[in-house]
Amino acid sequence: MSQKPASDPVGHAMLAYLNGNKHAALTVHSNVADEEPLPASYFFRTLWEMPELERTALEECRGRVLDLGAGAGCHSLELQSRGFTVKAIDASPGAVQVLQARGVTQAACHDLFALSAAPAEHYDTLLMLMNGLGLVGTLDGLQRFLQEAKHLLAPGGQILATSSDISYLYEDEEGALVINLNGPYYGEVEYYMTYEGETGEPFNWLFADAGLLQDYADEAGYQVEFIDEDDSQQYLVRLTLKQQNITND
Repeated sequence: MSQKPASDPVGHAMLAYLNGNKHAALTVHSNVADEEPLPASYFFRTLWEMPELERTALEECRGRVLDLGAGAGCHSLELQSRGFTVKAIDASPGAVQVLQARGVTQAACHDLFALSAAPAEHYDTLLMLMNGLGLVGTLDGLQRFLQEAKHLLAPGGQILATSSDISYLYEDEEGALVINLNGPYYGEVEYYMTYEGETGEPFNWLFADAGLLQDYADEAGYQVEFIDEDDSQQYLVRLTLKQQNITND
C-alpha cells in the first residue's frame, strides 16, 4: 500500500504563487491568537520589502552561509547576488522546489536537527530570519540546537537570528503580565497552517525573550551580541563561540 504523502500547505501555497496565483494565502492557526491570513507573497519579498532587521542581518553575513528555514529564498537570492556562497534548507519539499526554480544554487530539504548528522560541512554564517530562531520549537530545542550548531560553524563562525518577546500577548488591561509560572514558557507557541483545504502537521515555534536567550547561549558557551531591535519587540542577535569552546567541542 502506498504511503500517503505528507501535507505541505506552506510549500503548496508558495508553488501556487510562483505559478501565477498572486492571491495564494495560507491561514495561520495558533494557541495564542486568532487565525489570520499569511499571503504567500510574503515569502517572495524583495530587499526593500524586508524589515530593517533583515536587511541589517544580510549586511552582517560573512563567508559561506547556511540559510535555515529559507522559504522561497528571498534572503538566499539576495546574498547570491552579492557573491556569497549560500546553501538554503527548508523542511518543506514544496519550498525546496521553489528555491530550485528561483535559482538558489544549493537547496535541500532538511529537518533542522538532522543537519549535524549529515556529512561534515562548515559555515561562516548560520542565518535564521523571519523570527527564524523559532525553528528550534521549544526551550529544549534551543538547548539542543546551540550544541548541534557547534558542529556546523567554521572557526570564527556566527549565528545571526531574529526572535521576539511576545509577553505583550499576556498583558491584562493594566499592563500586568498574566502568565502561569508553572506552565510551559509563554514563548513556546503551537501552530498549524492550512491552505486550500489542506491542513499541515502541528508544530512548535519559539519566541525567546532576550534575557532568556542570553542565559541559554551563555550556558552553551556562546558570546551574545544584540545588534538591533525594532518597535515590535523583535531583535537581531549574533552568537559566536567563546574561545575556550572552539577548542573544547
